[in-house]
Amino acid sequence: MPTIRETLETRERETLAPYAQRVDQSAGRAHAEPQHHYRTDYQRDRARVIHSRAFRRLERKTQVFLNGTGDHFRTRLTHTIEVSSITRAIACALALNEDLAETVALAHDLGHAPFGHSGEKKLNELMRGQGGFEHNVQSLRIVDLIESKYPEFPGLNLSYEVLEGLRKHDQGYHRPAYGDCVAESFVQPTLEGQVANVADEITYYSHDLDDGLESGLITVEQLADLEIWQTCCERVNTQFSHLTGDLYVRYVIRILIDMQVERLVAETKRRITKANVQSADDVRRHPDKLVAYDPELKRANLQLRACLYKNLYYHPEVNGANMEATANIETVFKHYVDHPDELGAETATRTESEGLTRTVCDYIAGMTDRFLQDEYVRLG
Repeated sequence: MPTIRETLETRERETLAPYAQRVDQSAGRAHAEPQHHYRTDYQRDRARVIHSRAFRRLERKTQVFLNGTGDHFRTRLTHTIEVSSITRAIACALALNEDLAETVALAHDLGHAPFGHSGEKKLNELMRGQGGFEHNVQSLRIVDLIESKYPEFPGLNLSYEVLEGLRKHDQGYHRPAYGDCVAESFVQPTLEGQVANVADEITYYSHDLDDGLESGLITVEQLADLEIWQTCCERVNTQFSHLTGDLYVRYVIRILIDMQVERLVAETKRRITKANVQSADDVRRHPDKLVAYDPELKRANLQLRACLYKNLYYHPEVNGANMEATANIETVFKHYVDHPDELGAETATRTESEGLTRTVCDYIAGMTDRFLQDEYVRLG
C-alpha cells in the first residue's frame, strides 16, 4: 500500500497544471532528510514556518499602525495570514501547488523589523557600508540561519523552491543538481512564488486601505476620483443599492479584493497560454513574470498606491509615530554594539561567523515593537 504522502504526490501529478511545481520534482533540501510518511515536503515546510519563533513574533510587529494602537488594525501577523489566504485562492484557480505557494506567503515577512518599513529603513541606515538591511533578505537569513530548532543544521532547512520564492528581488536563481537534473540558472521563480509576491500587493492595497478608512486618516471623499474605487462602488451599487456607512465601505473593500484576484487570474492565464510553458522549468526560463495584472488594472493600482502613500503611509499620525519609535532602534543598536556581552547566549555565538554589527542587526530585527520599546526604556 502507498503511504499517505505517496498518495498526495499522485494526486498532484493528476490534478496540477503541467507548469505547476510538483513536490516530487523538488530540488530537495540543503541537508538531506528522510521523507515523512503522511506529509509532503511542502506541507512540512509550511508547518516549520508556522511553528517558528519568528512567525509568532509577527503578532506584535507593525503593519501600518503601531502595534497596540487599535484592536482592529492589522499586525504583521494578520497581514501574513491574509496574504496566505489570497495566495492559496489564486494558486487554486490556476491549478498550481497550493502548499508551496502558501508556504512562501507565510514566510515572506518573517524578516520584517519592528515598526514596519520605518524600522527597516532605520536598520538599513545603521548597516550602511556593511551590507545594508532589507526584509526579504532577512527572511532568508531567518529560515537559513537564525531559527534554531534542529540539532543537525541551522535554520529550518526548507525546500529549495520555498527559498526560491522568497528571493523575489534576485536577478537570477541557481538551482543545484538533483536526481537526473543538472544544476541550472534561471531568470524567474516558480509561478507559485510569483503568486505569493503579487498576493502580497493585493493584500496591502486593500487591507491597508481598509485600516486607513477605519482610522479616519483616509476618507471616502479622497478616493472618489480613483478609477478602481469608482469601479468597485459601481459593482456594490448594482448589487446592494441599500447599503450605507461602514457596511458599504467594507463591501467595497471585499469587491476590491475579488476584482483584483479575478482579473489577475484571467491575465495570468492569458500570459501562460501565450508563453506556451509546459513545465515549471519553462516558467523559470521565461524572460518575463507570467503572474501579472492587465495594463488597465496595473495603472489603476498605481493610482491607489499613490493615494495610500500620500494620505496614509506619510500621514503625520502614522509616519510621525513610526519615526519617533524607530529613533529608539538606533539607541538600542548602538548599545549592543558597545556591549556585545549583553546579547543573548544563542545570538552571541554568531558574532564570530557573521560579525558583530550583523549579529546585532539580526537581534534587533527579530524584536517585536513592544520588546524594542522595553529595551529602550531599560537602557534609558
